[in-house]
Amino acid sequence: MPVDAASVAIVGAGPGGLAAAMLLAASGIRVTVFESGSMVGGRTSRVVLDAPDGAGRFGFDRGPTFFLMPYVLEEIFAASGRRLTDYAKLTRLDPMYRLILGRPGQDPITVDATQDVHEMARRIGRIEPGDAQAFERFISDNRTKLKLMEPVLRSPMRSPIDVVRSASPRFLPHLNAHLSVNGLLKKYFSNPYVRLAVSFQSKYLGMSPMECPSIFTILPFIEYEYGVWHPTGGCHALMQAMAQACEEMGVEIRCQSPVIGLDITQRGAAHRVTGVRTREHGTESFDHVVVNADAAWALKSLVPEALRPASHSNSKLDAKRYSCSTYMLYLGVDGEVDLPHHTIFVSSAYTQNLEDITVNGRLSEDPSVYVCNPSRLDPTLAPRGSSALYVLMPTPNTRASDGRIDWNSQAPAVRRVVLEQLERRLGIPNLASRIRVEQALTPADWRDGGPIGAINHGATFNLAHNLGQMLHKRIPHAYPGVDGLWFVGGGTHPGSGLPVIFLSAQIMARELCRKAGVTYAQDRPPTLSVTRKKAAELQLAGA
Repeated sequence: MPVDAASVAIVGAGPGGLAAAMLLAASGIRVTVFESGSMVGGRTSRVVLDAPDGAGRFGFDRGPTFFLMPYVLEEIFAASGRRLTDYAKLTRLDPMYRLILGRPGQDPITVDATQDVHEMARRIGRIEPGDAQAFERFISDNRTKLKLMEPVLRSPMRSPIDVVRSASPRFLPHLNAHLSVNGLLKKYFSNPYVRLAVSFQSKYLGMSPMECPSIFTILPFIEYEYGVWHPTGGCHALMQAMAQACEEMGVEIRCQSPVIGLDITQRGAAHRVTGVRTREHGTESFDHVVVNADAAWALKSLVPEALRPASHSNSKLDAKRYSCSTYMLYLGVDGEVDLPHHTIFVSSAYTQNLEDITVNGRLSEDPSVYVCNPSRLDPTLAPRGSSALYVLMPTPNTRASDGRIDWNSQAPAVRRVVLEQLERRLGIPNLASRIRVEQALTPADWRDGGPIGAINHGATFNLAHNLGQMLHKRIPHAYPGVDGLWFVGGGTHPGSGLPVIFLSAQIMARELCRKAGVTYAQDRPPTLSVTRKKAAELQLAGA
């Protein structure tokens, strides 16, 4: 790489930071990534627990376990002259997941979701015959919606003008800005349990389908259109694949090297970031700095309040709407577990559970829980004859609970409730007695940082995605008032979740390259042309 190439520091080796590093390096920019943790990945890092008898090691994804829209990541590898499937093995899941829909005073409804739309319609028809045909219409309508929406997802959003410029007039009838996900689904499905089966995906945004904007009905469509995938080794294996590609392109990745400040200079009324500060090396100079840490936390910690717009003052940032948080259990257990790869139990008191999380700020007696059971498919995550279970219970974030939940004292009781749900609701027999190793993670742990950096209010899924915090209302990619400072990740447009974080990296990298006067890698003639159909073929070939 030329010694006079532009230089970029990236703060955080999460999915957005690694994707940005790949794209910028492929564009000819010198990139250094600073990661506070001991490994790459951020919230997509790995939890490793050794069995006490020395009989093996259990591995767990720390955060995301669903891999959707793999073609987006394949685009990033293609821009770097590489194929994702040369770095990671992907397996399409069928069933995509099992839904266990609790009902008060009745047995739950169990549905195994399949990517076969006609078969899925038949399974929905068992719940409500009239909703079967509506499901196929729902898929067709959302196929059109996503196609019309994609230019918005792939474009920078700096002002309402950008929204108007990128959105097709044909998209407006699909916007339904006055409706929630659940409200729009009522126009398709008469049965509330069918609506639950195609709206639980709002949890990917840490929101309730009762308040999540209706635009996000594209989430279940994406699953049925492009599938749900498991990378061997978990989603963290994708982070390792990206880190390997980065290093092959000359990117320097420094783990256990937290950035403690930014070097910002003033010339007249203008401010510009000129470097980063670490304890190990002091101040190092860079032409641009990209922040991939939790956006609200990073603004409060790294950018002086006087340099931020009034809307980004500490108090205004803290007052924004945030996603829920999560209580996590990573369990290494004896024996196999008779569950599919993904299982979601939806509380029989679903509305009350949502209100407890989003409004009341308290713990529910009958909480929803999610379990990932990858060991049946992937032998790399647990010793032979054992299982690595990832367990997630949505909870209020620490601001919503406002002192009503003391995680230091209440965590043991929450653990008992979660294990009871897994044994009673999901049918895992004698689970508590089979646990060999475990680790818990509470909303207070997410908030306070630990091995991955702090998250404002412990809001695991970042800023909420209500209409007042979408598009140009999220944290800007090019930060106003501080030249050379950029943001990428779930706090920016298009939002949280691995696929859209990868889109965020594409948007930001293209804008940064334009500012730096270099040709962006994805704007060059491709050395590898990857269509969505071809990407799927490549993934299947690597499965």
